[in-house]
Amino acid sequence: MEMNKEQLMQVMPHRDPMLLVDHSMRTEQGVESEYTVPDDPYYTRGHFPGNPIVPGVILCEIMAQGSVLLFEEKLKEKLALYAGMDKVRFKKSVRPGDKVVVRSTMGRCRGMFLQVDATAYVDNEVCASGQLSFMLVDKQ
Repeated sequence: MEMNKEQLMQVMPHRDPMLLVDHSMRTEQGVESEYTVPDDPYYTRGHFPGNPIVPGVILCEIMAQGSVLLFEEKLKEKLALYAGMDKVRFKKSVRPGDKVVVRSTMGRCRGMFLQVDATAYVDNEVCASGQLSFMLVDKQ
């Protein structure tokens, strides 16, 4: 089942300008999500003038948000917060107008701690990858 932005907002707390997923769907391997970087996003205006590049931390956030459907059921009662990032690598610059495809799979789960393996692609080339860890906390 594919979810659009409006449906994703029922699962995750993010809103514009920090909602960084256009649509997402479950696959046999895990979850695949897409986000098209706007032509002039706020996060590239100073990074770098005349040569806009999506910051690595934003790529990590795109991967994290693109992985949410892996643990959608747990988010009915909880909020997922970053607990860590491991083995994060950046291979290719992402620029305004690029369509970022995130493929993610569930890693280890221990109680309220979850680990996701995520890879972001532009034009079928890896631009970023890493293991993202989340801690589930009460929404309040």
